[in-house]
Amino acid sequence: MRRLRGLAAALAFLAAAGPAPPQDMVTRGEYLVHAGGCVSCHTAKGGEPFAGGRALATPFGTFYSPNITPDRDTGIGAWTDAQFLAALRTGVRPDGAFYFPVFPYPSFTNITDADALAIKAYLFSRAPVRQPDRPHDVGFPFSWRFLQRGWRMLFFREGPFRPDPAHDAVYNRGAYLVTALAHCGECHTPRDWLGAMEPGMALAGTKDGPDGQAVANITPDPATGIGQWESDDIVTLLKTGRTPEESSVKGAMHEAVEDGLRFLTDADLKSIAAYLLAQKPIVHKIGR
Repeated sequence: MRRLRGLAAALAFLAAAGPAPPQDMVTRGEYLVHAGGCVSCHTAKGGEPFAGGRALATPFGTFYSPNITPDRDTGIGAWTDAQFLAALRTGVRPDGAFYFPVFPYPSFTNITDADALAIKAYLFSRAPVRQPDRPHDVGFPFSWRFLQRGWRMLFFREGPFRPDPAHDAVYNRGAYLVTALAHCGECHTPRDWLGAMEPGMALAGTKDGPDGQAVANITPDPATGIGQWESDDIVTLLKTGRTPEESSVKGAMHEAVEDGLRFLTDADLKSIAAYLLAQKPIVHKIGR
């Protein structure tokens, strides 16, 4: 019976898994790229879209995002489907080296193959930009990629996303968007001294966000989170960047809205709201 419930949940999730109405693969990929926040991270200030070079400051040093345009020499134009899937799903580069988890493959591992390949189709439809990747500015020993093997053994669990049979398709669509494609937890979850997301504190906010600003607690705790918000409040914020208090989001969240989340369908935004409001409230005052 449990297996049948799981199958039913999976079928319901798949039925709700795409933007409405589904378009050709490239158009669908563009939608998913917006949902995944790829533009902000892979575009340097004043640079060509997706050509990389965006500085990502962390406690371990500054990482620079890579070129993901289809240039064959400096971008991903020579990548096969299998190599693209391996990058997103396992955090492994085509040369076999491990990515650092500043690239959110611990969340992207849950993206479905169909969505990943649609993202690739869109990126490959764009004009190639010849721009070599900028070396990371990360000191010893954190610059040693082979040490990622130990980090992965401790903290990485490979996907894919599995819908929860105890919840409906709307919840599961929201779960997929929040935990996989939009990887909200990567910014909204506190991290331990090894840079791993803290268990039991998912989405509870952090004082040290990717742009140096505090990141909000988005669990439904009434005092320190979004427990007093309605679903429409969340949808409005994700579309416009405006909070129920009539303030505007800033920094990384402003970019997340402007470059990505505002392009999502109302159905997907409502799914995100449904998932967030169904989570366990966590009391975590981080200041806003």
